[in-house]
This record gives sequence, C-alpha cells and structure tokens, in this order.
Amino acid sequence: MSQSQVWRTHRQYAATAARWTADHWRKEADRRRALRAERKPLVRDARRALATARAIDPEGITPIRHRAERELRTAKRRVPDPMWLFATKTAAVLGVAGYVWLPLVSARVWVWSAVAVVAAVTALTVWVAVRERDTTGLKPTAEESALLKRLQPQHWKEHAEQRGLAGTLTGRPKLTEAGIVCAVRLDGTWTATKLRAAEDHIRALLGARTSLRMQIKAGKQGGWAELILRTCSAADGDDLTWTPERRSLGVDTVTGESVTVPLEERLLIAGRSGAGKSVASRPLLYDASEGESNALVIIDLKRVEGRLWDHRARVASTPHEVVDVVDELETEMLDRLSILPKGQDTWTPTADRPRITVVVDEGAEVMTAADKVPYETETSDGKTRSVNRSALPGLESIARMGRAACIDLWWMTQKPTIGDDIPKQIAPQIGVSICLAVRTPAEARVVLGEDAQAKGWNADELPVPGVALVRDGKRKPDPVKVRYMDKAVVIALPDRTPWSRSVAPTVEAAGAPTLTLVKDTAPEEAPATDGAVARVLKAIETADGSVRQKDLVTLTGLSKGAVSKAVKTLTTGGTVVRALDGRLTATRGDDTAAA
Repeated sequence: MSQSQVWRTHRQYAATAARWTADHWRKEADRRRALRAERKPLVRDARRALATARAIDPEGITPIRHRAERELRTAKRRVPDPMWLFATKTAAVLGVAGYVWLPLVSARVWVWSAVAVVAAVTALTVWVAVRERDTTGLKPTAEESALLKRLQPQHWKEHAEQRGLAGTLTGRPKLTEAGIVCAVRLDGTWTATKLRAAEDHIRALLGARTSLRMQIKAGKQGGWAELILRTCSAADGDDLTWTPERRSLGVDTVTGESVTVPLEERLLIAGRSGAGKSVASRPLLYDASEGESNALVIIDLKRVEGRLWDHRARVASTPHEVVDVVDELETEMLDRLSILPKGQDTWTPTADRPRITVVVDEGAEVMTAADKVPYETETSDGKTRSVNRSALPGLESIARMGRAACIDLWWMTQKPTIGDDIPKQIAPQIGVSICLAVRTPAEARVVLGEDAQAKGWNADELPVPGVALVRDGKRKPDPVKVRYMDKAVVIALPDRTPWSRSVAPTVEAAGAPTLTLVKDTAPEEAPATDGAVARVLKAIETADGSVRQKDLVTLTGLSKGAVSKAVKTLTTGGTVVRALDGRLTATRGDDTAAA
C-alpha cells in the first residue's frame, strides 16, 4: 500500500470518527437540553417549598424544613449540566489528573492500565448494546420516557407525601403495547377503590396530560393495585376501515386481536349520542344480513339507519309497521317451536326459514311510540271499535323464547336505564353487552354489570367516538377500536329479498306435521296469519279442557277486543268451536299448527 493510500485511509477513518463524535455530541446535547427543560421546574418548586418551610419553621426544629432542603438538593442533582459545561469540567479534571499523576507512573502500570482501559471500553460497549437492544420492538416516546421516570419507586417515594399519596409505592413500570403498566403497593388504609378516587393526585404527581386515559384496578394479590396509562394502543397504525375481508367488530387495543361477536347472541348495544353506536353496529348488521340462512329485521323509528339497509333487510319505521312485524315474528317463532322435533334444542336455519336477527334501533322510541298503537277491530256483535296494540309483549316474548327458534333480539339505546329504555323482561335475557362511551358510571353498571367499576369496565371514561367495551363473559375490560363502515359502503351492498312471513314457502319437519303458510286466505280455509290469533289458539290448545273467552285475556295478555277478534276468526274457520255454555275448544288439538 502506498503512502498516499495510507494517508487517504487514515483521513477516512478520521472523518468517520469526527462524524461519529459530532453525532453523539449533538444527541447528548439534545438529551441534556430536554432533561433540563423538564427538571428545572422541579427545582423551582423545591425552592418554593423550602421558602414556605423556612417561613413556617425559621428555627429548623421540625423535620419539614430539613425535608425541604433535602428535596431541593435532590432536585438540583437531577438537573444535568449543559453539554459544553460538562465537557469543560471533564477536560479540566483529566488535565489536572494527567499533570499530577502521569510523571509518577511506571512502565508496568502503564501496561496494566492500558489493559484495564481496553477491558472497560469493551464492557461498556457490550453493556450499551444490551441496554439499547429492544426485545419487544417498543421504543418509548418522549411522553412515555417522562412518565416511566416519574413512576420509578425513588421519584414516587420522594413526592407521594406532598401529593397526598403517602402510604403508596410503585413497582418497576413496564412499557407494553397498550401503554405503561405499573404495580402500586398499598399500605395502611389504602385500597384500589380509594386509589382510584385519588386519580387527580396521581395525574399531578406524574405530570400527565388531562386527556391521558388512566385505569386503576385491583392487583393480582391483596395490598396491590395496578396502574395503567393508555399512552398507546395495539390498534394504532391498523387500518380500521371495514371491508368484506376485515369483517370483525374491531381491534383489541391491548392485544391487537380482531374482536368478533357471534350472531346467535342476544345483544345490548349502548352508547351516548355521538359515541358511534350506529357505526359500531354496521359490521354486525352486515353479518346478520349476509348468507342464505340469515335474515335481518330492523325496527328504526328514527328512520335514519334503517333506511341504509332497506335493500337487504326488513325495515319497520312507523308504529303500525313495528306492531305488524313483531306480530309476524312472534307467530313465526311459535310456529317453529311447535314443529321443532322432539329432542332438538334449537331450530336449524335454512334458506327457506333462516336465522332472523331483530335489531331495535333506539329502544326508548319503541317503548314510547309502539306501546299503544290504535287499531280498528270488530267486536263479537259486529261493531267496529278502536283498540290499542303494543309491540312490547311480542318483543319480550322473542327475547325470552326466540333463541330456540333462531330469532335473536339486539337492543340498542342511547341512555341505558332499566324500565325506561330497556324493558325489565328483556334486560335479564341479554347475553353480550357492547358499551361505547356513556355519561355516568351508573349507566355503565346497567350495561356491563353491577361489578363494572370494581373490575375496570369503566365505559364512562371511554373516548368518543369509536371505542367500545365488549363483555361476553370471556373478554377482559380491554377497549376495542371499532371498524368504520361508511354509509356509501352500506348502500352499495348487494340487494337481498327482505324476510317476510307471508311469502315463506311450505316447510316439512321430520317427525312433525306439515305446515303450510298461506297469504290472503279466506276465513273458512284457515285462520288469519296474525300474532294475536296464534297466541289465542295456542292458549286454547294448551288449556286443560275447554276455556272461557274472558280467561283468554289473562292467559294471552291481549286486550279483550284482540281476543274477541281472534276468537271470531278461529270459530268462523272451524279451528275452534264454542259450546252452549260459551266455552271454547280447539277441534284440531296438536295435529296441525296455526299459520
């Protein structure tokens, strides 16, 4: 190698070393600048605290002044010098040490010193490599780095008493895909519930922003709590736009897994106005309306969401339509149960008689508007009078008995309160609860259970919109980011023939009599396809012997006018006969079912 090549090589090495030194100098200077900006306010606070302590105890008799002085010294030590000052101090120390010590060093010491320096540099390099290696692929942001340092036991212990948290001590914080998780030891009278009530004190101690979501729940053993700071989400970076290939409800923000809800469940979907309840339900409505053996019925008196699905679902948007479709559904349910083979627990959905998902969009409107709907009816003496019919008894019956007939009820509401927005007969039948942001902890308990707050199901703390909690008995209280399904995507979905009982074909079940569903039949051929007629007929068939007409009002829960009209239809068609004493008896028994 020529001298010019050697010189060029040395010059390249020197340039590389210079760039490396400059980069590290710049990074270290930035790091120290950020730390100084972060920690200098703590020094000011400590000085104010010391001034207050000196005013309270000028003689220094009580520990308060000594503690303030100690905290001020600690705060000053934690503020690093600027890079230029640090380099100046280092150079001065090395220069003085070299001037004094180097002339007195023997050759043997020089050799062993060189060996020690090489070993130290090698060890330092290995330590830095291991320390910087990220086994989880997670790198803290500036905010997370600050929180992790303030969660360290030493920092917490120094400031807990000032913030009213004396008797608590943190463990080692960990950075996870869902944020920062840290165990907190509770001494004395502290409990997880009491620590949760002190959330403002914790937020002040950590210097956390107000919008940062914080969860506090009981630890895995007594005397401990678990503090979770949701600084990040496992769903961050995922494309949450709904497509036929991504058909899940959403993505778990802790595990990153897709969250699905099976169709055969009875659902309660709750969330305040603007929380994204309709958007969250669209992927589920798509699943309920897709496939030859699935059918969707939407009851939507607001006439907004149901209109998007009217090309592939049966939609009822007026009180009369709601009552009529509920009567059809109840009659269909009773028919399926009447021909269900002995020993079979549930109906088997087919293309002819599919699984029906009944979605009530805004239950409070249905309970108010579809409770007393006027209908004209004919009495036994041939006169016409107005009677009120309600959709609620039929919906309650579907909630109680529809699962065996593969008719599932989904109830949606903005303000979940038992009795006012969720019927008392329907609430206990709910199998899965999907709760978006609600206004109060009381509403969260109605949807997610009385133990919701104690176990971390805090739906009143969820951000708006598009984040939900799904409680199905298996999941943890991990928030779910729901997928977004645009209105234009719903409208562009392929058309499907909406379900209607009046056009259902003839069905023959093994071991059961043949049932023919007819439309617009004359009274003498078959009873009318009306829910009230089916309920009255079932009550007569299942009664012990003949039954009086006034007793049918109690047995069926219908009004007197509805019972009278149904009895007239049945007696005219010959399905039911009336004895001389006025008692009613079914002529067909259990041989056939009513349409």
